[in-house]
Amino acid sequence: MTPDALRDGPALHTTVLGDSGAPVFFCHGLFGQGRNWTQVGKRLAEAGRRVTLVDLPNHGRSGWTAEIDLVDDADRVAELLREGPPAALVGHSMGGKVAMLTALRHPELVERLVVVDIAPATYRRVGEFAGFISAMQALDLDALTRREEADEQLAAAVPDPAVRGFLLQNLRREGDRWRWQVNLDLLEEGLGVIGGWPEEASELPPYEGPVLWIAGATSHYVRDEQAPQMERYFPRVRRVTVKNAGHWVHSEQPAVFLEVLSRFLEVDAG
Repeated sequence: MTPDALRDGPALHTTVLGDSGAPVFFCHGLFGQGRNWTQVGKRLAEAGRRVTLVDLPNHGRSGWTAEIDLVDDADRVAELLREGPPAALVGHSMGGKVAMLTALRHPELVERLVVVDIAPATYRRVGEFAGFISAMQALDLDALTRREEADEQLAAAVPDPAVRGFLLQNLRREGDRWRWQVNLDLLEEGLGVIGGWPEEASELPPYEGPVLWIAGATSHYVRDEQAPQMERYFPRVRRVTVKNAGHWVHSEQPAVFLEVLSRFLEVDAG
């Protein structure tokens, strides 16, 4: 993607925590937004790092695009990284794929990489996410008077209250009306792209920086058979599996996640 094309596209909304220190950027997963990383970011900022929480395209307060393109997203993240010295880049799920592609396409901008519960692979099981989108689209936003009503209406399709709460973070009230911040229609069309891995990535040389691959022990997103593919792209990868955690490792085991992340950021750091 050319710089002109990037300028023509939507700007990425960011939140910065900390005034100085080594930079760390965070990319969220599907249906997420930068603020999902707030607690981890605050702790790192208190420890002397400058943290940037990124809203990826079609999520949070960032602009919407005409199509889903993980490579395009990676190049937009790279433009943010260009504003400072090489940074540590952390990405979860969809954001993990964007972070991996950023490191592969722009290795000079990424000092080290953290990939959370995802692999550079194609995932065929997207039905759960399609179900979430359908449930969100089915809400009659014009009839809503309280956020609690949305929670009640989603309960049948999304019985897990934690997941429901996560999805409802995307519901915003503007005046007397409610709207979804996340671009549901486009995400529905692009689930195959989000679950996939770009073919062009196979033509890229490996990223030679240090990589931490964090997996949830009860998650099905990181499997042993994916290790060779991960090592092909990231030869300096180290895998850590967090017990009693599923796909949302950083929210299910925040203390353990923060400890593992902090140690990795300090190893051989200048």
